[in-house]
Amino acid sequence: MRRLIPIVVALAIAAAIAYAFWPKPLPVDFEPVSAGPMTVTVDEEGKTRIKERYIVSAPLGGQLQRIELDPGDPVKTGETLLAVIEPTDPALLDSRTIAETEARVKASEANVQQSNTAVERARVALEFAQNDLQRTQKLRERQQATLEELENADMLLRTRREDLQAAEFAVQIAKFELEQAQAALVRTKPGPRSPGETTNVAINSPITGTVLRVLQESATVVTPGVQLIELGDPRELEVEVDVLSSDAVKIDPGDHVWLEHWGGDRPLAGRVRRVDPAGFTKVSALGVEEQRVNVIIDFDDQYENRQSLGDAYRVEAKIVVWEEPQVLRVPASALFRVGEDWAVYRVNDTRAHLTKIEVGQTNALYAQVLSGLKAGDTVISHPSDKINDGVRVVKR
Repeated sequence: MRRLIPIVVALAIAAAIAYAFWPKPLPVDFEPVSAGPMTVTVDEEGKTRIKERYIVSAPLGGQLQRIELDPGDPVKTGETLLAVIEPTDPALLDSRTIAETEARVKASEANVQQSNTAVERARVALEFAQNDLQRTQKLRERQQATLEELENADMLLRTRREDLQAAEFAVQIAKFELEQAQAALVRTKPGPRSPGETTNVAINSPITGTVLRVLQESATVVTPGVQLIELGDPRELEVEVDVLSSDAVKIDPGDHVWLEHWGGDRPLAGRVRRVDPAGFTKVSALGVEEQRVNVIIDFDDQYENRQSLGDAYRVEAKIVVWEEPQVLRVPASALFRVGEDWAVYRVNDTRAHLTKIEVGQTNALYAQVLSGLKAGDTVISHPSDKINDGVRVVKR
């Protein structure tokens, strides 16, 4: 027994040392490889803007009375008085000024005719787009048209409606400018004046909407063309988002958009109407020059759901450039590079196995798996440099 006790103690010490240096499983985070929906978006900040803005200018020179309207006040076509100008004495005007005013009237008349023609052209294009959408819907019901063709036809109809609305707005503006030019012509031609007759020119609102800015509020002497007040309809909003040119090539008219962080309790739905064909250079916050492209987005939500939004308000746009309802996906946090290939650590029998995979589309959360993994596999999220092929691991 005296000889056995030292042997047992020595074995116990050796076992303790061996246990202390025996490799232990590394605690890691497990993530499953699953099948589910996946969406790829281009995320950028943007701002709202009114589609059609109008700046009312002085049609002739004279004494401008103080403008009583304030930003936010509603105006109505032909009824709301915007400004009053007491024109300069016609007797002091020469023949050249009168000739210029007559030419302005003729130009306004031509502009009205041109605007009416544009309305007819937009109306014909709208009818064609409606018929094309109906044909595409019938073909789609018979499985003779693709979903992309149906979406393109629907987007064309939306665009033609916007074109018609813009053309009708242009007609209103052209008629207003003609009325102002004719009024200025009457005031600039000398002639007898009956007792009590006033020569003041009253400028009424050309549109129904809201006062955006008062550019000349105080009473003062103005010359023809001086900007007085800016008008617009806040119900007709769009969103302007500038994206990197490398992202702009992925965006197509008709792509779905989610507008978030605008102040409401839920995101607003929108759709891309136009991707500008020309870009511009913009310096980022880090001082890097970037080529950016403007993307114009229309709201799909009704005005009642976004009444608090105004002109030049900030929003965050998520433009959907790719989506699938069912794909094999792996968490993006599990991916890392091995040379030119993507790889993950797949867990099998409590050991990490280096596995190279082929990746398709990616977003901030997931990556599409084309080959190398199957649904139900387990991978390691955020693998550290302590993990190697064959290392034993345990769930953290």
